[in-house]
Amino acid sequence: MNSAPNGQPAIIHTERGLTIAGTRITLYDVMDYVTAQYPPKFIRGLFNLTDSQIAAALAYIEANRPEVEAEYQTVLKEAEELREYYEERNRDLIARLATKPPRPGMEAVWEKLQAQKAKHQAQLQAQT
Repeated sequence: MNSAPNGQPAIIHTERGLTIAGTRITLYDVMDYVTAQYPPKFIRGLFNLTDSQIAAALAYIEANRPEVEAEYQTVLKEAEELREYYEERNRDLIARLATKPPRPGMEAVWEKLQAQKAKHQAQLQAQT
């Protein structure tokens, strides 16, 4: 693994996967932006990384591209499966909540929210 200036590894393996040392940022987080071809300076600023941290992350990705890419695809697949699971699991709950009347005293806010939703839906339909 790449080393930081202090001799410690710059990229470590945690329960979350390959992670930039001293942060909770995984290389998979960075990969989202690398694959979208964002410039390193933008990625560094987005995650509030130092120059050496982003350099180490990008160097590690480049030096180990096949392995990192394989893990990244696994992470993307698992995230999609989780999204689908929770969407299905919560579908009935969301439908039930949508039919509940507003709490007492919140009627005006509820009406405003419903009007905004209708306006948004109309805009979406006009775009298609």
